[in-house]
Amino acid sequence: MELTLAEQPEVKSKEKINPLNVIFKALGLFIILNILFTFLDPGNMGKLSLYNSIFPGRSRLPFGENPAESYNLSLYNLNAMLASHEIAGAEKAGDEFRVVLIGDSSVWGTLLKPGETLAGQLNQMGLTCNDRKIRVYNLGYPTISLTKDLMLLDRIKAYDPDLIVWPMTLESFPWDKQLSSPLVANNRTAVLNLIEKYNLPLDPNDPDLVTLTQFDKTLVGQRRNLADILRLQLYGFKWGATGIDQVYPETFEPAQIDFEEDITFHEFVPPALQEQNLAFEIISAGIQAAGDTPVLIINEPILISDGTNSDLRYNFFYPRWAYDQYREMMLEKSEAEGWNYVDLWNLVPADEFTNSAIHLTPEGENLLAAETSQAILERVCTHE
Repeated sequence: MELTLAEQPEVKSKEKINPLNVIFKALGLFIILNILFTFLDPGNMGKLSLYNSIFPGRSRLPFGENPAESYNLSLYNLNAMLASHEIAGAEKAGDEFRVVLIGDSSVWGTLLKPGETLAGQLNQMGLTCNDRKIRVYNLGYPTISLTKDLMLLDRIKAYDPDLIVWPMTLESFPWDKQLSSPLVANNRTAVLNLIEKYNLPLDPNDPDLVTLTQFDKTLVGQRRNLADILRLQLYGFKWGATGIDQVYPETFEPAQIDFEEDITFHEFVPPALQEQNLAFEIISAGIQAAGDTPVLIINEPILISDGTNSDLRYNFFYPRWAYDQYREMMLEKSEAEGWNYVDLWNLVPADEFTNSAIHLTPEGENLLAAETSQAILERVCTHE
């Protein structure tokens, strides 16, 4: 039976979609997400990592200027950096004596392959400490600043170290160096926590410290941070396959050995370098941060030039008068404070430095590793 026209069911026409409504709704959702994102701590991003699971952890902290060739990059997220390191995935064995190295680019190993660094050569020695196997982890990071070292040292306790070895040099001591490292400057919250925790005489309003605006904390403002964390994960595939984490040029500019008649050190001039000019308080804070874990402080080797005006300067960094006074102060301070201190300043001959007055060749690192191992065995292991 056919339905008449009047009896046929009414067919509703499809509702037209208004493009403006879609745009406004998407924009509103985007704004809401950005507002919610501001309540998150940017520093917490990066805790999740593909390192130590999908591919191996890195043998040193990420740092690099040519990611396409080094399979590495510099970023400022401490959580992502540490999560990518092998120490974050290494369960401490019962017979392990865990040693953590901190310090500058000489510890990190500029122009050196991982196995050629101080940590790498110490591990190859097969050392033991009271029947426990010594395992050394490289947490050095390029740029020279005691505060940068302290920022990393303050987090080391989470990895249960048995010893912290802290090579350092005079250039890391002046107060104007403490907050100028990009890693420090871009971690203002961490620095403020250190200032409060250890009562450090650093200015929380120093212009070097990057202050995040509300916009900087949004999803849009954090896009660079998020992109760097993602890129670090992606480079893990090539790092895991090759072990390459820096560019090794065929040639490089050797460390300077000829100098002008200049005897200034930063803004300081002879005759005297005062103790208050140098950040000894940062070392005291590091000892405090380590707690019951012993700290071995090493005055790292420097290049001693025999070139033009070498009677005035040891190298590019140091006029002789300032460095000699620093060594005297370090010895006096260490004895007064009970610091475990070794001075290896003149250990390495000048021809075993590469592109800087503190960067060593593999052979130079071998000399340093031999003395460092003896200091560990004689000064630490015999007193456990």
